[in-house]
Amino acid sequence: MNAPTPLITQSIEAAIAATEPQVELVPEDAPFDPEQRQWLNGLLTGLSAIAASAAAASQEAPLTEMTVLYGSQSGNCEALSKDLRKFAGTQGFEAKVCVLDDVTPADLAGMNHVTIVVSTFGEGDPPDNAAKFFKALMADDCAPLPATLNYAVCGLGDTSYADFNKCAEDIDCRLMDLGATRVADLVKCDLDFDDDYGAWKTAVFASDPFASASTGVAAGPIIDADPAPQFDKNHPFMASLIACDRLSDEASAKCVNHIEISLAGGGEDLDYAAGDALGVWPTNCPEDVAAILKAAGLSGRETVTLKSGPARLNAALATKLDIATVTPGTLDAFEVDLPFDGAQILDLLGAKGPVDAQTLASALRPLQPRLYSISSSPKAHPGEVHLTVGEVHYDLQERACKGVASTHLGQRLPIGGMLGVYVQRSPHFHPPADDTRPLIMIGPGTGIAPFRAFLEERDARGATGKNWLFFGDQHEALDYLYRDQIDTWHAGGFLTKLSLAWSRDGSEKVYVQTRLEQSAEEIFQWLEEGAAIYVCGDASRMAADVEAALLRIIASGLGADETAAQSYLDALASDHRYQRDVY
Repeated sequence: MNAPTPLITQSIEAAIAATEPQVELVPEDAPFDPEQRQWLNGLLTGLSAIAASAAAASQEAPLTEMTVLYGSQSGNCEALSKDLRKFAGTQGFEAKVCVLDDVTPADLAGMNHVTIVVSTFGEGDPPDNAAKFFKALMADDCAPLPATLNYAVCGLGDTSYADFNKCAEDIDCRLMDLGATRVADLVKCDLDFDDDYGAWKTAVFASDPFASASTGVAAGPIIDADPAPQFDKNHPFMASLIACDRLSDEASAKCVNHIEISLAGGGEDLDYAAGDALGVWPTNCPEDVAAILKAAGLSGRETVTLKSGPARLNAALATKLDIATVTPGTLDAFEVDLPFDGAQILDLLGAKGPVDAQTLASALRPLQPRLYSISSSPKAHPGEVHLTVGEVHYDLQERACKGVASTHLGQRLPIGGMLGVYVQRSPHFHPPADDTRPLIMIGPGTGIAPFRAFLEERDARGATGKNWLFFGDQHEALDYLYRDQIDTWHAGGFLTKLSLAWSRDGSEKVYVQTRLEQSAEEIFQWLEEGAAIYVCGDASRMAADVEAALLRIIASGLGADETAAQSYLDALASDHRYQRDVY
């Protein structure tokens, strides 16, 4: 054994100076000579003293409590809230994470350090799991909050919408108006939120109220019950397309495809549950890329600088940049006004004319993945994931346009072709754990996707609870998705009730909400028996109309007014018996 260096010896002597008399920690029969044993005893004694001193400091300075609140429709805010909890632990705080709807404004009055991460949904609305909190906070009779409530808000949104981050902005302003202390400016993130969120997080803990409250003691390792998977939005798994089959009839006004993707080789990080969503990274149509290059007067061989580094322009336009969406940053970069509502990048270039390559690249926001409700159960299709995707086609100022991801999956990706995917967890939008609980599912059009998965899952589990599906579209002969599978379930009795609504097959338009109200008494009876209700589809029209119908059904069943019906529905939501996957 080599003798210790003088510097190490001096460090050890300093460390054990306060621990005399020295404790004999190395046995006398250990294979060391007296000098070596003395040195090792000193080392171990010094390390023990350092550990004891650190433990004592930790006990004298307990971590400061803080609360991380989130409201999330697609799961991004929930993921960031977990990241914030871990970061808080490194800053001397012990943070707990809660959904916004699990607290009330009155609860905030008893807190000192609060951070809020919330998205904006629809036309400036809060996400579903923040709606109750938002309503209470904005109420005229909401009680004032103490100045001792130190808070900061980070919003996630989309700059292509007029009400960009309105929910986060409303919460931030309301908390300050009620008397709470804002410790960092509101940050309104766009779809590419990582950098802005990171800067906001740093600013919060550098603020005086948070910095002065920090104990300076880092928390121990935080055991995350749901650790981050290996594959995520920024690190997708390269999966292969197994099948793409058209579900809607060729004569239908809609083209809906059944997509099957192999997850072979992805391992447990791609394990999903019925109700989860799949993130899909698309590529832009080559024809659309060529049209952009032609309008900009560029060849595509130019080199541009992206956040990720240098790239050839044509490759960046194909795989890295959103070549359709106009944002305020786009208008600033091109120095033009929006020519008409809904105008796209190609329309702006038509008005402006040629631009240089870097100006074009800088004006475009990053291409984003699309989330699709998974339409399969892993128990029924191990190693695979299925999607139900309606191709998007529309005319804009007499120009034919199409959806990027839907047509990438339905038209451009060959069988066996590779695409980047990841699983987006949906913590509450899963079939009830209680297999005896009755289940009501409302999903017209491609909203059928998660309910095909729910039914496959419950079938595979041998669930005995009753199942009731509400489905519809324009024409039964053309738009009855998964007809054979659904009819088989119904004929066999597993699907207890099936209510179909076809809006264009008769003189009167019939929708799923129509069928709901036609079965009002039985719907309420199922609810009283403990049924859970799940809704999937368009948020602004279908889901809103379904909720209005449910409120009328509940009010009638209770023999009460709308206020009592709303309380009943709110109670169902709090008990996770009323869940929505809407967009």
